[in-house]
Amino acid sequence: MVVDSREDASSVPHRTSPAGLETYIAGRTLVSGDGPAWTDMFVQVFSRLKVQEPFLVPAVAEPLVVWVISGQACVEERDLGGEWAANTVRVGDFFLTRSPTPYEMRWRAEGAEPFQVMHLYLSVQLFERVAGEILGKAASAMRLREISGGRDQRLSHMLELIHAELTAEGQGSHLFVQGLAQTLAVHLIRHYAICDAEARPPNALPGAKLRRAVAFMEANLQEPFDLARLAQTAGMSAFHFSRLFKKATGLSPSHYFIRQRIAKARQLLQETDISIIEIGMSVGYSSPSHFAQIFRREAGVSPSDYRRD
Repeated sequence: MVVDSREDASSVPHRTSPAGLETYIAGRTLVSGDGPAWTDMFVQVFSRLKVQEPFLVPAVAEPLVVWVISGQACVEERDLGGEWAANTVRVGDFFLTRSPTPYEMRWRAEGAEPFQVMHLYLSVQLFERVAGEILGKAASAMRLREISGGRDQRLSHMLELIHAELTAEGQGSHLFVQGLAQTLAVHLIRHYAICDAEARPPNALPGAKLRRAVAFMEANLQEPFDLARLAQTAGMSAFHFSRLFKKATGLSPSHYFIRQRIAKARQLLQETDISIIEIGMSVGYSSPSHFAQIFRREAGVSPSDYRRD
């Protein structure tokens, strides 16, 4: 059953379970991790339609990671009645969501390869326990960033291991799968948690416009911050955009942009051997001393100490 978004929204529940969500998305299930090893996460691999018309996606309580394992597609998303935001995704790209409300999707696969994705849902109990251990009291004010078409080398490595266990004879080792689930939860909280408010406040920037603005920032980390261009991506004035963006994230657009730069720098410091000077330049800092100053302010340590740790 696939629900066309043109139908009455009352035909789709506000919230469903991970297993129930697939009732609303067309495609073929290739493998599903529902054996005794898979208590902390629910994982499925799907082959999707080449062309998917708009449909409503119910909210799911569990954090969801969607990882592209085959093919390429132009995927579009929007809040109900909002504007479409498009991302072209390839093998290794991922989506991350914990949307509290239904939203719309559609896509068109490109090329001859089948469009196949892996869906991974972390259990709420595991996720909240790990968040409490890492963030302490701040966990109650934590939410995950919405990522559409992102790339994360370390996350991809974890997902490759999970996929290998999922397709292994016997459906994987419970201890190994449990460890992978905990490691994944730690990674998501460390790199994609925002500690501001549990939900977007009233009159904040709509989710689709927020995702579009964040995607624009991530694609232009090496460029100077440009509030006018950023506001233009949301179709708003700079003043109005800044006010609603801060309501949605708890940060001004410029500070959020800095956080994005430093998050990317952290990833490069951990996962590559690129020099610190080159990393600073790749995220927009031509002065090594300025990069080190901003990095220390945001991360609490110097870039060189962060790499050694």
